[in-house]
Amino acid sequence: MKKNYWLLLVSLFMVLFGATAIANADEKTPDDQFRVGMETAYAPFNWTQTNDRNGAVPKSGDSNSYAGGYDVQMAKKIAEGMDKELVVVPIEWDGLVPALNSGQIDAIVAGMSPTEERRKEIDFTDPYYESDLVVVTRQDSDYADAKSLDDLNGAQITAQLNTFHYSVIDQIPGVDKQQAQSDFSAMRVALSSGIIDGYVSERPEGVTATNVNDDLTMVEFDEGEGFETAPEDIQVAVGMRQDDPDLNQVNDILSGIPEDERTQIMDQAVEDQPSSSDSADGEEESSGLLATFKNIISEYGILFLRGAGLTLVIAIFSTIAGTIIGLLIGIFRSTPESESPLLRALQKIANGILRIYIEVFRGTPMMVQAMVIFYGVALLFSIDMNRTIAALLIVSVNTGAYMSEIVRGGIFAVDEGQFEAAQAIGMTHGQSMRKVILPQAIRNILPAIGNETVINIKDTAVLSVISVGDLFFQGTAAAGTNLLFFQTFTIVGAIYLVMTLTATGLLRLMEKKMDGPNSYNKIEETTTGHE
Repeated sequence: MKKNYWLLLVSLFMVLFGATAIANADEKTPDDQFRVGMETAYAPFNWTQTNDRNGAVPKSGDSNSYAGGYDVQMAKKIAEGMDKELVVVPIEWDGLVPALNSGQIDAIVAGMSPTEERRKEIDFTDPYYESDLVVVTRQDSDYADAKSLDDLNGAQITAQLNTFHYSVIDQIPGVDKQQAQSDFSAMRVALSSGIIDGYVSERPEGVTATNVNDDLTMVEFDEGEGFETAPEDIQVAVGMRQDDPDLNQVNDILSGIPEDERTQIMDQAVEDQPSSSDSADGEEESSGLLATFKNIISEYGILFLRGAGLTLVIAIFSTIAGTIIGLLIGIFRSTPESESPLLRALQKIANGILRIYIEVFRGTPMMVQAMVIFYGVALLFSIDMNRTIAALLIVSVNTGAYMSEIVRGGIFAVDEGQFEAAQAIGMTHGQSMRKVILPQAIRNILPAIGNETVINIKDTAVLSVISVGDLFFQGTAAAGTNLLFFQTFTIVGAIYLVMTLTATGLLRLMEKKMDGPNSYNKIEETTTGHE
């Protein structure tokens, strides 16, 4: 057992060291930087690539990942006009406004429309792009030749969650309005698989989708036959905090960019996006499913490996930290009540607090916990937490809530005679727990610890809501750029499977090591002599 304890401590030290190294990659942003948030998965406005080709900018916290697109080029012009260095912070769509208001970014440059609802939360600059609404559908769809909204009668249509695109669907007569999707990646998959007949989008995104996938087409409406929109609905503007003193300066910079130059930048972005270009070496890409897998791995393999490494760091560290939290809570909650009235009262209060902690973190989704903790801390205390540290904290605390009950069950699973025997030889409660009960309890709960490790490897995917660059986040960014969703997530799924199978195998070896030999041979000594 001592060897196992030392192994546990060494593993914890190594994981802590690795986590610190990753966390140090995100240094505190100085005042001379212009931090902008975007999805980096909404081509041609913004996308992810693995080099700085075509003026791409490194993504914050990941030296091997770059952001390109129309938004990036416009953000570069704004930063140059402000005499600041541009820093692109990859953030999921739903996290952009909370990140802005909490001070984690200085502006949103993500193809966001300055709708009336959003103006209640943030301010917007003058528009830097204006587009028309279209409906993306399949070439073989009954609605592929639609010219008006009436032609879409009965179609199953959706749009991105928390966008005005979803609200205009109601203008289609007899439409079968579907549940809003979290992002364009999800909508394109649903469309290709036949779950929906189409989704509402802006023309640049529609051009991207049809350029990449020959099975898709874009429905453009005749004049007066399309969606009725307010001017700000089809405009794209920079989002900034309310009463931001830099708002007027940004407007001045945007006013100095002629309309024809903006159009040229967008046309160039459509041409440069990785999904519509040749391979990095300029050679024509091979056809076939296996060739597609090879191209994806070649282009995004380094990002997947970095994401997998971060996933393992978070999962292993959080499982160890959560187990330690669970052990401490489990030991405390199994401690007999004190004879002192004051200590007994304090013990009951502490037990009540711990019960609330356990029930809250076991009774709410980790995704909700991530949003509340990460953005709540920033809003309430003006603390800009490092995303990796926040991920370690969130998953560790969540795991601790589950492990505390597992540990308590493991302690009570030890035969009561063990307690009595330890007390009979004069051991205190602490000595009994440390030397007799816990070694047996840890062995009892080892399968549960292994299960939590596997769960944590998979559940880090929910941390994409606060834009932690784990494997799922990197896969989403890649699929949002190349639009090869099935192929990309098949690769991501295979990596997850390798990690979980490896973790399970190592934990089973540890179980066998703790159990010792399967059988013991009794050595009988024979003696000679008279009976």
